[in-house]
Amino acid sequence: MKRVNRIKEVRDLIAFTNRKPVGFVPTMGALHMGHLSLAEAAVKACPEVVVSIFVNPTQFNDPEDLKNYPRNTKADLELLSPVLRGNDIIFTPEVNEIYPEPDKRVFGFGDLEKVMEGARRPGHFNGVAQVVSKLFDIVKPDMAFFGQKDFQQLTIIKELVRITGSNVKIISCPIVREKDGLAMSSRNMLLEPSIRKEAGIIFRTINSAAQRFFKSDIVSLKSEVSQAINSLPGFALEYFEIADDVELKLLGSASGLIPGRKYYACIAVRAGKIRLIDNVEIPLV
Repeated sequence: MKRVNRIKEVRDLIAFTNRKPVGFVPTMGALHMGHLSLAEAAVKACPEVVVSIFVNPTQFNDPEDLKNYPRNTKADLELLSPVLRGNDIIFTPEVNEIYPEPDKRVFGFGDLEKVMEGARRPGHFNGVAQVVSKLFDIVKPDMAFFGQKDFQQLTIIKELVRITGSNVKIISCPIVREKDGLAMSSRNMLLEPSIRKEAGIIFRTINSAAQRFFKSDIVSLKSEVSQAINSLPGFALEYFEIADDVELKLLGSASGLIPGRKYYACIAVRAGKIRLIDNVEIPLV
């Protein structure tokens, strides 16, 4: 694998190898097995793969969150080494390489960015769109691989591709979980030990709610999820919602199901000082 820091270097290497299709895995570093599963999927599908490691400042609406976001490029490179091949590329740019001047673009995602994460993190998805669109323009991938854990982000990136007319195919990859069910996340390493010990409650709670979707009304499910999460010291529920994977319409009752769509139970929890999100698909069959 080859590590480069400059946009021109990435473009020159891709042009030189000229292998199609080009696969792309955008990350913010602090890699774990979830990220590696994306890289493995890309390597399996594409003869040329680019993995970016870039902590994007424009998607953080909390300066402290940006400051505290875990960074360890050396460890990231060691994890990627056995997965990537000799011709694959790791792109690790500095902020001024991606943003030589402030990015003032504003993307309109309508109702997609008004619920769940969008409602609680103003400007977050615009920042995501800024960096992803820039990276797509740099790499010009044929396929881009994203994790299902960031369910709303995945839906918005698909919309970004549509409104920008990009030809990149978005590949959704399954969530990779710890033994206790906790969705793998770069933020997990910041959890206090006592909080981490109990954090499996997040997956167990939403998985149970998803399995009982047709046995209980949504108001009752929300109440049960709230009670399960908030009863644990140090844990606080921010939201629990059920949404479809196209319009992110929040479901109020089972009668609102739209045929042909998938639905997901989505959750955000404050676990000690760290905010975690997760989701599971509702079994409709």
